[in-house]
Amino acid sequence: MERTELSVRRERAVLVGLLLPGMQTDLRDPLAELRSLARTAGAHVVDHVLQKRSKSDPALFVGRGKVEEIARRVQDHEANVVIFDNDLSPAQLRDLEQVLNCKIVDRSELILDIFATRAQTKQARLQVELAQLEYTAPRLRGMWGHLERIAGAGGATGPGTVGGIGTRGPGERQIEIDRRLVQKRVSYLNEQLARIDRRRLREVKSRAEQFKVSLVGYTNAGKSTLMNTLTGAEVLVEDKLFATLDTRTRKWWLEPGQLVLLSDTVGFVRDLPHHLVASFRATLEEVIHANLLLHVVDGASPVADQQFRAVRQVLAELGCQDKPELTLLNKMDAVDEYSVAPVVEQLAKDAIRISAKTGQGLDRLGQRVRQARQSDQVRAHLRTGAGNGRLLAFLASEAEVIERRFLGDYVEISFRINRAKFPRLYEFNGSFEQLEPWPNDNLAVQK
Repeated sequence: MERTELSVRRERAVLVGLLLPGMQTDLRDPLAELRSLARTAGAHVVDHVLQKRSKSDPALFVGRGKVEEIARRVQDHEANVVIFDNDLSPAQLRDLEQVLNCKIVDRSELILDIFATRAQTKQARLQVELAQLEYTAPRLRGMWGHLERIAGAGGATGPGTVGGIGTRGPGERQIEIDRRLVQKRVSYLNEQLARIDRRRLREVKSRAEQFKVSLVGYTNAGKSTLMNTLTGAEVLVEDKLFATLDTRTRKWWLEPGQLVLLSDTVGFVRDLPHHLVASFRATLEEVIHANLLLHVVDGASPVADQQFRAVRQVLAELGCQDKPELTLLNKMDAVDEYSVAPVVEQLAKDAIRISAKTGQGLDRLGQRVRQARQSDQVRAHLRTGAGNGRLLAFLASEAEVIERRFLGDYVEISFRINRAKFPRLYEFNGSFEQLEPWPNDNLAVQK
């Protein structure tokens, strides 16, 4: 069975789930997410099988009796793919395919297939291909029975044999050639992504002076809808998993003079493959360098608490677990206010209830973001000549002017400015006579 074709589009699928102790899943419908993933990939789900075990079977993952049951259901429904809600080892994949006589796809492979259909930009396609190769490489096996060994053919020297003097010996197996080609391609993709990563990092650093806010959350939690509502970005919105793979950054005006940069990122799921997180690290640079994270949670989901923990786990893998974060309970227009109260207590006591669709709670969200932005700002007062247009223009565009007073040929301005932008005031040498911090601010800058 070839492992190079990952697509499950238009195939009849039987879903299989193994419930192990400590697994985080919806006990009312343990395969709900897998069913949604399979449909997103284009498969037609015809049946499902569940089994509870204390540990997985080393050979077939599920018990041998359960495999026989799966085989009967595959035959009854004329299914041609079996999708597991768990990750399988290469040996388990091989043994299951031999017993069931159909293609076996595990959870990571299914997610990779969805990412491959969603990738639009060059960066996303390279990232998906790299993740697919890293996943597939240990699962390669001989696919060319007529090319058991290349060059030498066991040392044969008769007429028609391949090779000759200098090429005799056991030769090289086709599987070894395949693995070498895969490794060469992986190296090439890593080089290309390293270039993109450096360019992305330069883009992020060029916005270091701006206050950056990133939307994070479980896939299909409503991040793109919220992005469109707040910024008018016209980001693609679909009721599908992983509708957005590329990061988009837009300006969000909290109020006149208060601008932040808002980024929409790829959604997360439970047990997101680690090599996929590594491949998409360049895409997630906006999260890594954000000043504030807006964690969007689907408040209408019965497993919102589990989705919340899954996102927190991915953020920990990225080293972002200690970043300032606001929890947003989205889709409040679709649930009863009282039914969501226990979820709020489980997630965060200060969670903000919003509806990206109707605009509910967005005023409070803007207020909380303004407070976070102000905590990242310096409050100062300066006195300069009224004709110093460069400094006045800089403050008008980059600072929040609180008060302006004209005193003859001079002007006094009280303002707030981002801490990263504060040193730029020194670019206007001799342009101000006095620069003092407001009371209680630990700043004392002189001309």
